[in-house]
Amino acid sequence: MANLKEIRNRISSVSSTMQITSAMKMVSAAKLKKAQDAITAMRPYADKLTELLQSLSATLDVDSGSAYSEQRELKKVLIVAITSNRGLAGAFNSNIIKEVNKLTDETYANQEVSYLAIGKKANDAFKKTNNVIANKSEVYDDLTFDNVAEIAQLLMDKFVAGEFDKIEIVYNKFKNAATQIVMTEQFLPIVPVEGEANANSDYIFEPSKLEIVEELIPKSLKTQLYKGVRDSFASEHGARMTAMHKATDNATELRDQLKLTYNKARQAAITNEILEIVGGAEALNN
Repeated sequence: MANLKEIRNRISSVSSTMQITSAMKMVSAAKLKKAQDAITAMRPYADKLTELLQSLSATLDVDSGSAYSEQRELKKVLIVAITSNRGLAGAFNSNIIKEVNKLTDETYANQEVSYLAIGKKANDAFKKTNNVIANKSEVYDDLTFDNVAEIAQLLMDKFVAGEFDKIEIVYNKFKNAATQIVMTEQFLPIVPVEGEANANSDYIFEPSKLEIVEELIPKSLKTQLYKGVRDSFASEHGARMTAMHKATDNATELRDQLKLTYNKARQAAITNEILEIVGGAEALNN
């Protein structure tokens, strides 16, 4: 059994860790509320924009599609991996890295795969492959639509220039504080609309439908990426809050066990001292 000093040091160390994890939990809980409100407010707009774009696209001729919907022979693929800049968030980052590796090794095993990292953890994971074309981790320093739109514009320019034949986004979709869903979405080329659910709606268009679609497509793509980053940002704080909550509970349980061990050890030490004193007194009497 460890001596009393070692147990006291362990109790002190665990108590300090518990204070840190508890503080991190409260910080993440405060940030989560703001991030959750932002993604909740944005989703209806993003969904309506996509619905409108699909409604218009369904009424256009196939030959009038934009450069963003061009289907090519699949040779070069770009995967946008959205993670966080910091760890201590449970499996939040590792789930994204595993999904990207799965896409690389299975889905696109016969294609040349490159990566664009949004988040330091993604950059750290894939920079060893020498296929990371850009690291946009600084976007979290000022997470605004304009800053994310610049990344989306970079992706669109590279696709139109023919540098990549397909671009995928992998991120954590926020469901609640305890649940994040790993999502893989095709960013480019634009997924063709299936069916004609809204194709026959009676609308009067000004200017023409084609001009409206050409204007909506870039905005819709930028909004899609911004929604993914916002989802990931909210998921990060939810995952970290949950992870720190569990860590605090585990630290509390360990501290209580150590205190019990310490009390037993101290009690045994006191008992041994009493026995030694009694034994010494008996020896003197004899």
